Amino acid sequence: MQVLTASVNDVRYIVALLRGINFSNRASVTLSADLGIIVTVEEARTLLATSYIYSDHFDEWNYSAEISGPASSQLSDPHVDLSTVTFEIPLNTLIECLNIYGTAGMSAAGGNSSHKKWRREGDRSDDERYGEHRDGRQQARGAGNAPGSNRIDQYFGGGSDKGTRARLSYAGSGHPLTLWLAEDSSGPTTTCEIVTFDPEPFIELPFDGDRTVLKIIFKSSSWLRDALSELDPSCDKITFISNPVAEVRKAHRGMPAKPLFRIIATGAFGTTEMDYPNDREVLETFECFRPMRASYNFAQVARTLRALQSSTKTSLRIDDEGLLSLQFLVPVPKPRAGLSDSFIEFRCLALDEEIAS
Repeated sequence: MQVLTASVNDVRYIVALLRGINFSNRASVTLSADLGIIVTVEEARTLLATSYIYSDHFDEWNYSAEISGPASSQLSDPHVDLSTVTFEIPLNTLIECLNIYGTAGMSAAGGNSSHKKWRREGDRSDDERYGEHRDGRQQARGAGNAPGSNRIDQYFGGGSDKGTRARLSYAGSGHPLTLWLAEDSSGPTTTCEIVTFDPEPFIELPFDGDRTVLKIIFKSSSWLRDALSELDPSCDKITFISNPVAEVRKAHRGMPAKPLFRIIATGAFGTTEMDYPNDREVLETFECFRPMRASYNFAQVARTLRALQSSTKTSLRIDDEGLLSLQFLVPVPKPRAGLSDSFIEFRCLALDEEIAS
């Protein structure tokens, strides 16, 4: 019995979500009936990146939770979620297999998307949505079932665009992740089997929305992407400084000027400062509850550039201990019509000596 069988008509958008976190080869993959595929990587026990590939991104999605032999001991552990299956996989190998025909590197979600809105009317906030991701309470979104035939046309459907179609299957612990790939129904097919490994624990960096001191939604990811791209790669440290709007307004009354939101990059060759205005065309949402300053390893923050390139909007949050959360909205076409919002999230610990309020 297969734990997972899924197919997708164009792997470009899946690969874009994977490449956004491809800075570490060791990736933890969690399969869930409600959330689809959750891929997580970490670096130096201080940076955690997660990519969400929802079940409605696939033309076919069939998932059945695995109950393994030692489940009797797991049933007594309230912390084990028996509705999910987790394994580790070499992320580079997975991406290379999906791009075996060389068509997975084409422009995907970020560049030409007309998707404009960060939240549609009636949508939940990113805090609410992420909380449901972690708790597994989100309702499953529509996933079609492919016919039971073995014909490749029925697995991959029609479509005239040049791209790689893929079918994934996973039989459970100890089995490989199997990929069946083709460019079209009449051409050659390729089967890849990627070895999976038992998962090892990753660092947990929970973000408590009630402890948020700064929340910004950039109307376009380009406002942050261009800023990070222009900074000297040799910089050691990046600092975010922010003040409530009321504190900034006092500067016009003869008091010392305070930045609304400032990025400072520091390196051996000097310091670069960038200030953002209180402009809804730049910062769609700005909430700062008290003056704050927090610094991070620049190389780790720069890891987000690939995700920024694929995203349309960016949410930046910092809590009272300096934990940084960056969420990147990545619109992905649904198999039949419309767009489905996916996202990539980075969480980064602040440098201990560089947290101030």
